[in-house]
Amino acid sequence: QVQLVESGGGSVQAGGSLRLSCTTSGSTSTSTYSTYSMGWFRQAPGKEREGVASITYYRLTRYADSVKGRFTISRDKDQNILYLQMNTLKPEDTAIYYCAADRVDWQLLPRYTYWGQGTQVTVSS
Repeated sequence: QVQLVESGGGSVQAGGSLRLSCTTSGSTSTSTYSTYSMGWFRQAPGKEREGVASITYYRLTRYADSVKGRFTISRDKDQNILYLQMNTLKPEDTAIYYCAADRVDWQLLPRYTYWGQGTQVTVSS
């Protein structure tokens, strides 16, 4: 079992930056979930959940076209904290952001097994 807790959300003006964090814990050993693939997703009101970025155990990263060049996904060397650095934020980035984890590399598909509760990001123009 893996628990995920996001933090770092907030309100920012367009052009600003935020860094989201996702801390992993649970009964699964660190050495096991450190091998999981992880991803960041977001869901705006009235829209479906969409993949933003993902990273594998081998640090292979993938990004949605809408955030390429602005967002960077990373994980700490022990692989149990996931980050999303968000720069040049736009009003359309406003959403609840979720982190997710799974043994399977679902890339940007919302099919991960484990999910956090989400953190709100609001970008004003």
